Formats: sequence, structure tokens, C-alpha cells
Amino acid sequence: MVQIEKKLEGKVSGRPSAALFESKKGKKRKGIKKGRVFSEEITSEKETKPSIEISSNIDNPVEKPIEKAIEEGENNKIIFLPEKTESETTTSEEETKPPAEIRSNIDNPIEKSAFEEHENEINTIPEQKEGKSTPEEKRPLEGMDSIMKRLEVDKTRDLIKEQMTPEKQAVYDIMEDKLVSDIETRLKKLKEIQSPDKSEKPKTFVERIKLLLTKEEGEKESYDPSTHGPLVTFEGIKGYNELERYWVNEPYALVVILFNPEKNTNVYYVVEPKLSDFDDLFLREIKDRLKDVLLFEDIKNDEDKDKILTDKVKRLVKEYSIDISPLTTEKILYFTRRDFIKFGKIDPLMHDDRIEDVSANGFGVPIYLYHKKYTNLATNVIYREDELDSYVIRLAQRCGKHISVAEPMIDATMPDGSRIQMTLGTTITTHGATFTIRKFSEVPITPVDLINWNTFSAEEMAYLWICIENNKSLIYAGGTASGKTSSLNAVSLFIPWQAKIISLEDTRELKLPHPNWIPGVTRDSFTADGKGTIDMYDLLKAALRQRPEFLLVGEVRGKEALTLFQAMSTGHTTFSTMHADSVSSAIHRLENPPISVPRTMIQALNIISIQSQTYVKGKRARRNMKLVEITDIDPTTRNLRTNDIFAWDALTDKFNRVGESKALNEITIRRGWNVGDMKKELMNRQKILEFMVNNKISDFNAIATIIHDYQVTPEKVLKKLLISG
Repeated sequence: MVQIEKKLEGKVSGRPSAALFESKKGKKRKGIKKGRVFSEEITSEKETKPSIEISSNIDNPVEKPIEKAIEEGENNKIIFLPEKTESETTTSEEETKPPAEIRSNIDNPIEKSAFEEHENEINTIPEQKEGKSTPEEKRPLEGMDSIMKRLEVDKTRDLIKEQMTPEKQAVYDIMEDKLVSDIETRLKKLKEIQSPDKSEKPKTFVERIKLLLTKEEGEKESYDPSTHGPLVTFEGIKGYNELERYWVNEPYALVVILFNPEKNTNVYYVVEPKLSDFDDLFLREIKDRLKDVLLFEDIKNDEDKDKILTDKVKRLVKEYSIDISPLTTEKILYFTRRDFIKFGKIDPLMHDDRIEDVSANGFGVPIYLYHKKYTNLATNVIYREDELDSYVIRLAQRCGKHISVAEPMIDATMPDGSRIQMTLGTTITTHGATFTIRKFSEVPITPVDLINWNTFSAEEMAYLWICIENNKSLIYAGGTASGKTSSLNAVSLFIPWQAKIISLEDTRELKLPHPNWIPGVTRDSFTADGKGTIDMYDLLKAALRQRPEFLLVGEVRGKEALTLFQAMSTGHTTFSTMHADSVSSAIHRLENPPISVPRTMIQALNIISIQSQTYVKGKRARRNMKLVEITDIDPTTRNLRTNDIFAWDALTDKFNRVGESKALNEITIRRGWNVGDMKKELMNRQKILEFMVNNKISDFNAIATIIHDYQVTPEKVLKKLLISG
């Protein structure tokens, strides 16, 4: 070995060592001695291309492992010759292919060196032309060492070194299976569905690893509708006429309203990206993997959920190293987001602002909804029995509630603020689990919205504005889905900005912009004996100790109503709702069990607004039927006397003022105004509301700001809005 090193040093004297590869042209002598493999090259002085020589000393493959030969080759025998000088490159113009020789003498052919597995890779050296220095010459050619460096990312190099010994041949095979076969096994079904790949597959272990690493490094192309086509298409359904279509979650979901002439019914048809057999199988595979991957993620808010889920899905798709189009990737992303962090199958319905209610009446039955334009509609969304039970449990958990066979019925508030009522199983609802969602807009309803919808007139709103600002108590009464809570939330904007407000509800519905507001919610018991329950009565007692100026109670229905009217009598301004279709029925409910408020206390209530869901020109609409004031008790009959202030005319669909207001007279006296001042105040407020309606000002914050600014500096607001006071 020493002799060979001296010969090589003599040949390349004066040149620094740098590379393993050397081109050569000339004769070659070979000698084999007791398992020692060596090669000696005789090259003419004119030839300047480097030669490659790897020597190994293996007397016994068991006693002297192959990895030692690798280390010797890397550490001691690797020489890199410098670039050829100009004088050297002019000696020859012949093109040569420098061979690289690797010899081994192992008695047992089974215990073969890993060098021979990769002989083809090391021998692949590009042709070079003399006289020209190309970038390929300057870059070290791809040999065993460079392959190892690329594999260092997952510590494969160390594993291979340990397993190159004949004694550990079995471990080497296991390592190969771990790195390559695992992915191939997982994707066997997926690749069968895809079109067969006719390209030549990598044969050796290193070639397969190189292919995986190449695909891992490549960046996936982003989805572009103009390039890759739309995610959603709908060509129509035979026997149905299309009435309307619109996006609810562009570009992922659209809705088509269809009409069936035979049955004379409308259908709400949800259109989402269509999945092929391969897409569906791949989506299920990704979902199974995500359940394990997401267990260890620390997620703090909803924005993190979307970002983390998207990153994880893209990484999993990348790990499979199969050709997935950007269109398919985007479909996978949509369905994983829909099912993991949104509302699953009903997510398109929850995105539709035209829907008020969503109802599941059992398994195998279409989901029904209430549409603002087409009223009650069946959809094409259907749940299986196990699927529906699982979904109801998941919905309850997202609402922070527990539902089970022992407690199969709950009311809750969803994360987006919508109200939901759920039942589980077939014990109390024989068609299976059910849920009904009462949707509420993320942006609260304003007085301007109520005027636009003609639920109230601008004059009525101006009347309520001045009454609420001057601490008059109010109850909204009406039937189911008549808009009681929405109206209560809207007129709450008239409450002075800095006033202390406390709201009490069973399920959270009210949304106020006021900074000095405490929202209270009831709580169910944690134990079977009922301990820990916080009901409306408990909340109301606690609220009265907090010195509120305005109390907002979601609905009066029990013993808390007595406390509420006691609060009214002691000067607390109170707003609430109750179920009743007229003033007389509202008073009757208040006076009788389970509410049982004494008649003398009911006098503390100033205004009752009766609301109803009725028909206007053949279409359903919500209207304020009456605004009524409670004046006093008739001393003779002991009945409550009421005074109608505004009434709705069904023929003209207009609101008429029909009486004089006791509340306005009291405000006039208390504020030291005369009749002219009160009329002027009412007219100014009416003009401001009409200005916002006519100029289509619908932004919640803008409306709240204008109302608040008028309460503080009325002249300034009138001047800015160019309204003559």
C-alpha cells in the first residue's frame, strides 16, 4: 500500500489533492494478491486527465469489514487533481471516458460488497473535451460520497455504514424496506386506480431513494382556476327546472334552486367539488393520517386551525410522492377543512345568508331549511344513522355541552352565535338524532335593517329611540320566529353608549357594541342532584346587586319575571321578550302562573311591541303589528288600560300613528321641553334614520357611531349630514 501511495505521489507531484475521480488513457496493470485488490496505472506525460483509484485491503470479509474499506477510500485514498492549465490542455484533443474500477475479492458470493450494487452509478461519468473547462469538470462527479451526503438528512448514511457487514445483511434488508416499501405498500391501491406509468422504474435502492428525495424537494403547483379549471360544475338534473343559482362559498360550493313540475316543489341543491374514485380513496387516507398527526398540535385560535391543517395536508400529500394535480390537492384541502374545522356536510348551508333555520329530522331524511325567498325547502344533504349520531355528538362538544343516551336532549349556542337544539338516538325522537339550528348573522341587526325590511317605520323607530334614551321599559311579544330577539338587539343601539348594561339569557343571542356591558348566561348542573345550576332567577338576583342602568332579559317565562318587574318598579330600565300574540294575551300570561306578576306591578312596564310573521302580497314577512303603552289601572273594573300608539295597516302595508303617547308626555315634562321641542326631537331622529336608509348606510359600526354622536352632540351630527334641525 505504501508503494502504491509513493507512485501516485510521484505522478501528481506539485499538485494538491482534491478529488476521487481521474480520467485516464493508457495501459493498465492489475495484480491480485491474497484477497488484496489493487490497480496500477501507467499514463503518458501528455495525458493530464485524473484517474480514479480505490484500494481496499480485505483479507477476510468477516474479520475486516467492508465499511473499513470505505473509510480508507474516503479518508486516505481520495485525491482530487486541480484544473488543467492552458499548456496542459493543448496536448490532446481526443475525447475519453475515464473508467472507474472497483474490485473486491470476497470468497462468499452472497456476502457481496455494497460497492458492486452501485457500480453503475459511480461509473456514470460525463464525457469531457480537452482544452475546455466546463462547469461539469469543476463540480465533483456523483459518486458514493455525494450520494451519502444527500442521504444524511434522515441519517441513512450511518445506517448503511453499520449494515454493510455480512453479519448484518438482514438488518440492511429491513432498512431498505423501512425507507421504501412502507410508502409503496400504502399506495398500492392508489396506484392501481391511477393510469399505469410506462416510464422505467428505478431498480436499485439508491435510485429509489434519489427519486423520493427529488419529489420531496419539488414544490407543488398552486391551484389556479384559469389554468386548472373550476372546482365545481353543475349541468342540471333531468326533470327539474333551474330557478336560481348563487355562490355560498366561492369557488368551493354553490347552491342551485330547482323546481320539480311533477311534484310542484322546490329543491335546495348543494353543489360541491366532485371526487373521483381515486380522489375519494386518497381523501379517506389523508383523513386517517390527520387524526394521528393533529393529536400533538397546540392550537390556540381558529386562524391557527386553518393554517396548521392546510400545512399538514400539504405535507402528507407531499410524503406520498405520487403525481397529484393541483385541482385534486385543492379538493382534498376543501373537504378536510370542511370536515375538521367547519360544519361538515351542512357547511354550505351555514355559509348561506339567505337561510334562517336548518333542520335535521332524522337519518335517511333530507335536511330541511327555511329560505328567506323560497320559505321551506328540502335539500340534497342526507345523513346515515351512525353518521348523524356522530355529528350530533360532535356539534354538542363544539358548543361546550355534553349529550349522551342518559341526557339525550340539549339546547346550546354554536361558535358562530347560532342557537341549536339537539336530540340523540331514537329513544325520544323515533326517526333518529335531530338538530335544529336558528342562524344568526355575525353582524348584528340594526334599526336601519328593520326599516329597510319594513318591519318598523322610521317614525316608529324614532319614537322607540327617544323612549329608550329616556329609560322607558319595553317588552317584545310575538309568536315563534316573529323577530322578537332581532328587534330587541336592534333597538339596544339606542341605549346611551356609556350606560351600564347587563344581559341575561339561556342561550347567548344578544350582541351589543357598548363597552360597559356584562353578558350573563345560565348554566346547567354538573351533578345528578342538581347542584351547581345557575338559572335565570339566580342571574337576575346577582345582576340587581351590580347597579345596572339597563337590564336585558332574553325571555321571561317563570319566577324570574316577578323579580324583573320588581326591578322595573325600583327604577331599572328593562327590555325583554315573551311569547304572546296580542296585548291581552301578554298581560294574561304575566298575571297567571307560572309567572304570576301582580297587576299593580305590570304598570311599571311602559311599552309592549306586538310582532308577527304574516303575509304581504303572498309572501311571508315580519311586521310590528302594534306599539302599545300601558297607562294605568281602571279604578272601577281594576283592568289595565292600554293605549295604541302605532298600528300596521295590512291593506297598504304602512304604519299609522293612532294615539297620543303618555310616555312622550312624561319625557317632555322631565326634560323641560315644550310640545314643539318634542316634535322637533322626533323629527330630527326620524330624518337621521331616513338619511341612513336612503344613502344605504348598512355598516353596523357606522350606524352605531351616528346614533352615539347624536346623543352627545346633536347639532354637529345634523350639520354633517346636512339635515335642517
